[in-house]
Amino acid sequence: MITMATPPRLIAWELTAGCNLSCVHCRGASTFEIPQGELTTDEAKHFIDEIVEMGNPILIISGGEPLVRKDMFEIAQYGTDKGLRVVMATNGTLVTPEVAKKMKEVGIQRVSISLDGANAKSHDDFRGEPGAFDGALRGIDYIKKAGIGFQVNTTITKRNIDEIPKILEFATELGAEALHIFLLVPTGRGKEIEADEIPPVEYERVLNWFYDQQKTSKIQLKATCAPHYFRIMRQRAKKEGIEISVKTHGYEAMTKGCLGGTGFCFISSIGEVFPCGYLPVLAGSIKEQSFKDIWDNAKVFNDIRDTSKLKGKCGDCGYKEVCGGCRARAYAATGDYMAEEPYCIYTPPKVKE
Repeated sequence: MITMATPPRLIAWELTAGCNLSCVHCRGASTFEIPQGELTTDEAKHFIDEIVEMGNPILIISGGEPLVRKDMFEIAQYGTDKGLRVVMATNGTLVTPEVAKKMKEVGIQRVSISLDGANAKSHDDFRGEPGAFDGALRGIDYIKKAGIGFQVNTTITKRNIDEIPKILEFATELGAEALHIFLLVPTGRGKEIEADEIPPVEYERVLNWFYDQQKTSKIQLKATCAPHYFRIMRQRAKKEGIEISVKTHGYEAMTKGCLGGTGFCFISSIGEVFPCGYLPVLAGSIKEQSFKDIWDNAKVFNDIRDTSKLKGKCGDCGYKEVCGGCRARAYAATGDYMAEEPYCIYTPPKVKE
């Protein structure tokens, strides 16, 4: 089925590729060096103008580490003034009381901070910097005191899979509004720890566990880079005799697995547009053409929107409209972003015949 281009609902913007940490799983292989050619302040504001002309998506200011960019607050303020819901992803270590206050002033609506372990040892090992865990917790404390809601992001690998229940408990105790789990996609520096990717069977187990937690969790839970969850949610609900609705499953009932190219895209610090930060197939550059033209007409976007082009068992799957498989994993494994998802253990009935 071909999904016509509708305005994006979420845009993740790597405001800078510069960062003060060297995390082992980093999508962008960020470093302390800031790349040449990053969008200027004026170019960044022009991009926001283009976004607003198309619609009113949530704008996620990310990195690298966005706080290493001196004009970050000016750009965030501009987005807020234009009516966008501006949120921010940070590692938290550069957040001070003054920084948190400024975040509030420029209209940052929510902040995500990554915790990839339930303690300093596991988190710092993952983040490549001693003291990163304590720095993130300080940042969270300052953000809370500034009156900004926050969520915890956690990338699941073999290194921390046993800690996930503790991380959920910890995030709840900290007062997080949500816990978003990310299933590692081996790209960027993450390619170097491909062996840390959890096996497909564990992937399935974690997502079933996540489904169970949704029923009792005091905070919102969301599985990201895990489109299989939307198949599992429907399989489990069917077994339980529950009809999926906003009342029973919240926002998850209204969305689908992977929104890359359909409701979401990623903008690099130099203005390159991709379906997501983990799928390095260039859709275009906002320095060379309008964002609307890229969004509406890029080949990779239109391919992904056409689920009839899905190959292998993804193409035969009855859940392809709500899951679609991870196009980034398919690309990393085969070089073909429309190939079947390599980390899915489900075999559609049509394939079994």
